[in-house]
Amino acid sequence: MPLAKDIWRPLLVDAPIETILRDGTIAGHAHSWLPGEGYLRFLADPFGLVRDGRLHVFVELYDYRTRRGVIECLLFDADFVLLDRRRVLDEPWHLSYPYVFEAQGETWMLPEAHRSGALTLYRAEAFPWRWVPATRVALDHVAVDATPVFHDGLWWLLYSSTDRAVDKTGALFAAWAERLEGPWHAHLANPLRRDPTSSRPGGTPAMVDGRLVLPVQDCSATYGGAIRPLAIERLTPDLFVAEAGDAIRAPAGFAPFDQGLHTLSSVGERTLVDVKRRVLSPRSLAVLARREPRRR
Repeated sequence: MPLAKDIWRPLLVDAPIETILRDGTIAGHAHSWLPGEGYLRFLADPFGLVRDGRLHVFVELYDYRTRRGVIECLLFDADFVLLDRRRVLDEPWHLSYPYVFEAQGETWMLPEAHRSGALTLYRAEAFPWRWVPATRVALDHVAVDATPVFHDGLWWLLYSSTDRAVDKTGALFAAWAERLEGPWHAHLANPLRRDPTSSRPGGTPAMVDGRLVLPVQDCSATYGGAIRPLAIERLTPDLFVAEAGDAIRAPAGFAPFDQGLHTLSSVGERTLVDVKRRVLSPRSLAVLARREPRRR
């Protein structure tokens, strides 16, 4: 187990995702931080929706002492004042990457849950606090950070795989379907790319200058070190052509949260981001050492 721990913290950037992907930076834009979580806990993977003038931010809450993530929703008013906060999804397995989106007259969440051995699409029964399993998504691999997008008349899922350790951060796969509920068909060219600098999805796809752009993580130096825009030139059931752009990194002015950036997600005219710091202290070593025998 690594001794230094990643501690992530989300923020809301006052710029649309298209601007950030085009300019290649979040520096220079006004921003507001989400709450810090204190010792050996963090919030990460922010995704959001705006309803009735209120911002709903869905995040992974992770605690190193339990090593299991849950999904929470933070509700903000138009002035970014926190109005409410609740746990909305808690399973026996680790959850993260709560990709929320609207489609077919419903609100959906597709969280990362590879330790369950499956990918489950949830539907909002009472938005934003109550979610129910809607369908199990059958793919050719157990997916990591599966990212849905409707493009050229088809639903697409872009994801990494747990088949091999290197594929979790260094390979990109895809599947397509005519309906969100499936059936899903594996792309004939899977894996679409193998490159630790630009394969694992990291946010919401966006149209930039007429091209579909997928934020992908650069994990070549460290997990979630940066985001790169993957500009997709062609995406059909049997063809994939894409080119990765320059890394979008945490600005130096965010120190100590300047050691990684691994989510860009669109929420209206603003963008949710998360950045990280690395923490190593005698206190954290003592806490984690006490936890290990109990876990075994």
